[in-house]
Amino acid sequence: MSDVFLLTTQQLNRIKPYLPVPHGIPRVDDRRVISGIIYVIRYGLQWKDAPKAYGPYKTLYNRFVRWSRAGIFNKIFRELARQPGPRDGLMIDATHLKAHRTAASLLKKGQALAVLAARKGA
Repeated sequence: MSDVFLLTTQQLNRIKPYLPVPHGIPRVDDRRVISGIIYVIRYGLQWKDAPKAYGPYKTLYNRFVRWSRAGIFNKIFRELARQPGPRDGLMIDATHLKAHRTAASLLKKGQALAVLAARKGA
């Protein structure tokens, strides 16, 4: 489990007040499941591709959906944004856009050059 991301005890204690109180059957380990959800979202994986160290992917998915609908993650993120932690890291937005599959074929057909030429002429 050395390459698997896990929340630290300090991080978990910071968000613990915003987690729902379990009723009846105790929940599966919150630290492991929340870490798995973060891992899947961070790397843009499908739920079924989550490492086995986080437990069944269906547990990760179900908890993410339930807590998202209940606004749990919104409360956690709002609190984390309100109280910044120590500045020991830098976050970079890694947003990317996907091109339609026909975009690559435009160069082969010469259509991209015709569009560029028409724009320059206008």
